[in-house]
Amino acid sequence: MPRPKKTDSERRAEVLRIAAELFADRGVKQTTVRDIADAANILSGSLYHHFESKESMVDEILTRFLDELWGRYQSITEADLGPRNTLEAIVVASFEAIDKHRAEVAIFQNDSKHLSRFERFGYLEERNVEFRKLWVGLLEDGIADGVFRGDLDVDLVYRFVRDTVWVAAHWYRPGGPLSAREVAEQYLGILLDGISRRGDG
Repeated sequence: MPRPKKTDSERRAEVLRIAAELFADRGVKQTTVRDIADAANILSGSLYHHFESKESMVDEILTRFLDELWGRYQSITEADLGPRNTLEAIVVASFEAIDKHRAEVAIFQNDSKHLSRFERFGYLEERNVEFRKLWVGLLEDGIADGVFRGDLDVDLVYRFVRDTVWVAAHWYRPGGPLSAREVAEQYLGILLDGISRRGDG
């Protein structure tokens, strides 16, 4: 029995998924429309039936991902869990995003600096500012509440947490021995409690 023909929307979603994987693995600048068309097994000209340009594909991929991630962060902060619990939930949500959207995370991490030069992608820097404000605000609230140490350099800690979490996109693969939540819990244990046994010098 022949397989049912894919609808335009299904084919479009498939092409976008393939493009995201290529952008993540090769970089946006190095990936051509021909590369995407070949991987999707269609003619380059047919790609323009679904997308006006390579940049429009990147734009759609990143916009969807960042809107979803920011919405998840907002729902966590609005739950009023307190600084430490909120920080933990944000870290878990970040690892779950890596698990669900590995390609999108890699594109955002690897290509934001290049893409932000173009007016079309000005929202990338805006999102970075929003993310920084959220993380720094959590750390400052935790210090003010006595939950986190008062001698912390907030900007340094923010950079450390941000980089150690998102660099996982380079090595984490779904289906491994640890789930995204388990990896997040290991990271949180190191971040919040250290790696030394209590009472040891």
